[in-house]
Amino acid sequence: MKTSQILIAFIFFSVNLLGQTAEGKAVKECFEKYKAAIMNDKGEDAANWVDQNTINYYSSVLAKVRNADSATVDQLSLLDKLMVFSIRHRARVEEIKTMDGKGLIVYAIKNGMVGKNSVARNSIGDITINGKKAKGQVLVNDEKTPLYFEFNKEYEVWKMDLTSIFPVSEKAFRGMIDESGETENEFLFRVLKMLTNRDVTGDIWKPVGK
Repeated sequence: MKTSQILIAFIFFSVNLLGQTAEGKAVKECFEKYKAAIMNDKGEDAANWVDQNTINYYSSVLAKVRNADSATVDQLSLLDKLMVFSIRHRARVEEIKTMDGKGLIVYAIKNGMVGKNSVARNSIGDITINGKKAKGQVLVNDEKTPLYFEFNKEYEVWKMDLTSIFPVSEKAFRGMIDESGETENEFLFRVLKMLTNRDVTGDIWKPVGK
């Protein structure tokens, strides 16, 4: 290969590498800004760092809170059922009727449904970028874990996809239920009572309405 060709190839590789490094830094900054917002109880700021997949999920939960009857709720996945129960148990009807998906995220953060301990000891390690998608390995106290957060680049800004960790979260909750010896609903009701210091009533099964 001629010297000029080698030089061009080297320059191209260097620019590409620098681009990936900059993107990786932007992904980590996204997580750190989300984390800072959670730690400082700034729900609106935190909601600005989650992606459209996350907002769509919360919108679907809100629709279930408003419309799903008891039979429908009882057939939901564990996390979906927990979300529906949590909102019906915690939020006032007037709040539920005026929220949208992003508003529900803000409500969840401000009302302790997204705990600070979920991010306090966490950071992002190795990052893999594929176009407008990225995966970042979760570090806990700077130690590597088998968990990964996923990110999507929307309008040139990296955003977190909180739904990417739902399968792991559901598996963890399922293990806790199995260890408790309770039914799924008994466990969820006990957790809600413990978190809110209020008894769960039959209204938790009823659709709120639009």
